[in-house]
Amino acid sequence: MTDRTTYTTLTGLRRRGWTDTMVRSLLGEPDVQGRSPRLWSLAPVRLYLLARVEAVERTEEFARCARAPGGSRSAAAASGARARRQAVLTAIRAEPIAVPRLPLADLERRAVRHRRLLGARGAGEMTPDLLVCWQVNYLRQALKRYEALLDGLFGDVGLAEAGRLLDRRLYEAIAGAYPELAEECRRRVAAGESAGGFGRAPARGGGGGDQGVPQRGP
Repeated sequence: MTDRTTYTTLTGLRRRGWTDTMVRSLLGEPDVQGRSPRLWSLAPVRLYLLARVEAVERTEEFARCARAPGGSRSAAAASGARARRQAVLTAIRAEPIAVPRLPLADLERRAVRHRRLLGARGAGEMTPDLLVCWQVNYLRQALKRYEALLDGLFGDVGLAEAGRLLDRRLYEAIAGAYPELAEECRRRVAAGESAGGFGRAPARGGGGGDQGVPQRGP
């Protein structure tokens, strides 16, 4: 996956074969925009995350627009929101998900430390279910960079659908990397839980989100 701090300009996109219409239809708003830092230039800065650009370039929607004549591209611009939504969904389905591979004891320590940083208090009893929940939370947070795939849907009606698809792919990747966490991942997918529920205890039991951390060193 390309570094999420690498950007390209509109000129760079044109060199890669993008037209302005394709940029509007498939990428939407720039990821970074504002005034140029060069005082002598009044041109606005418009930067696009290269990782998001590359993800869209792997989709059939991009290939179809690249092959289309000018008239078809104009038609695509009229339905830009729909095309952008489809391109983002396709990119999410195609994006390889790299889950950090850690020894289970190390993962447990990191999850507990992370939960402590989130402000866990109290002396509630630690349960296996609660610890599994924290481990899944930690790994889901470690994959937060993939949320940049949603950037093309700011204000778009398809954002919720794309977010659910991304969460499902991320939880499935976690389950594949850590079979011990698969049941909790499947539960979250079935319940439609997203990163917005980060820090909550599993519904099947194990106490609330303010349970105390286990009394074992991180």
